[in-house]
Amino acid sequence: MKKLYFITGSQDLYGDDVLAIAADHGKEMAAELSAAMTRVSVEWQPVVRNADEIFSVCMKASADPDCVGVIVWMHTFSPAKMWIRGLQALMKPMLHLHTQYNERLPYDTIDMDFMNLNQSAHGDREFGFICTRLGIKREIVTGWYGSERVKAAVRKFADTALALDLSRGMRVAMFGNNMRDVAVTDGDRVESEIRYGWSVNYYGIGDLADMIAGVSRYDADEKMREYADKYVIRTDDLESVREQAKYEIALRRFLAAERISAFTDTFQDLHGLRQLPGLAIQNIMADGIGFAAEGDYKTAALMAVLCRMAEGREGGTAFLEDYTYDLAGVPTELASHMLEVSPVFASARPAIEVHPLSIGGKEAPARLVFDCAPAKGVSVSMVDMGDRFRLICADTNIVEPVAKMPRLPVARIMLRPEPDLAVGAAAWINAGGAHHFVLSTSLDAGDIRLLAKLTDTELKEINADTRMPFGC
Repeated sequence: MKKLYFITGSQDLYGDDVLAIAADHGKEMAAELSAAMTRVSVEWQPVVRNADEIFSVCMKASADPDCVGVIVWMHTFSPAKMWIRGLQALMKPMLHLHTQYNERLPYDTIDMDFMNLNQSAHGDREFGFICTRLGIKREIVTGWYGSERVKAAVRKFADTALALDLSRGMRVAMFGNNMRDVAVTDGDRVESEIRYGWSVNYYGIGDLADMIAGVSRYDADEKMREYADKYVIRTDDLESVREQAKYEIALRRFLAAERISAFTDTFQDLHGLRQLPGLAIQNIMADGIGFAAEGDYKTAALMAVLCRMAEGREGGTAFLEDYTYDLAGVPTELASHMLEVSPVFASARPAIEVHPLSIGGKEAPARLVFDCAPAKGVSVSMVDMGDRFRLICADTNIVEPVAKMPRLPVARIMLRPEPDLAVGAAAWINAGGAHHFVLSTSLDAGDIRLLAKLTDTELKEINADTRMPFGC
């Protein structure tokens, strides 16, 4: 299990007896926080008293592959100049927990010994100053550590730390390149690796075609049985479904062999494939593997990161695309894609159907067709502004379809952004938001805000309070 280090700050001034009490308190607090976590443990570290000990524990956290972040708390006063070298060396996300061991003051017995030991209100302000002076991006949680509110905030930090742990060193595959002449899906791949750890590389679609050709009849039959168990098969063209089964098997083998967490394709580069991958990718996305169409590596990587953050929560997280509007009555957007909408949003058991595409010049591909359950969520786009990356996060409602769409052979998601379509769409466009995005009904704007803060990424938020004009 991944873990968070619990680091308690103090100094030598208080003597061994006080430091022993501080250590006992820290162990107890770390154990209680650890019991409240669902995806990580919280591991106590010895109380740090000087610059060398601080540097040592920060280096230890940075080098430990199982450590995804640190919780730092000042039990006493801890002069902040001691922290400079360690904080500069720390390579893991940090949560500054502004708390104290006791929930209430012992009014009848409080004396200066108690004050000297329990002075987090004093020590954490000193520590906070040096973090701000150094420009350390961190989460700050205040309140008694035993409260459910504080424990919930630590769990949210842990979710983000796990996502950043995936992000560092994440490998992203592009089958083909960015769609020709399209601007918003492109980006600086070298800068993406410098900033976020994403190693984005091109792979020839022919390599995948060779792997598809090597899929056995037996393996394809096994995948077909899986499809029959999970979905309604609403087609007689089982060979087209089998073709997608072979694509999925080959894709999963490729992703495993190359340790890929996210990938893209484009219908402009399908040499050796009979169909555009549809059902295959939909089924893969449901497992939290990042994907985006048309070479949009940023959205594919973002999907993988947000899926990691959302693990264990209710709802779904996946790639989606803005498509078309119903501007009558209460304006609503029909969001979809040619094929690749994840079944995590389905309101009922999806159906496998086979229909021609009006683009790409390939055979009619099998795909999942379904409507989506109403829910609240966020739409998140990442764009490259040339000198910086930007995240755009919009509060979004999935609503019931306005009417049946019997001739539309794709997954159908009806969206209504906050505060309404007119303002929400205008603000999104003004911020440079892409037509590709990640929709999540598991995460909220606070999650995206924390991700942006810890990665030092510019963030534009769109919500019920948004008014036009909205800043670029």
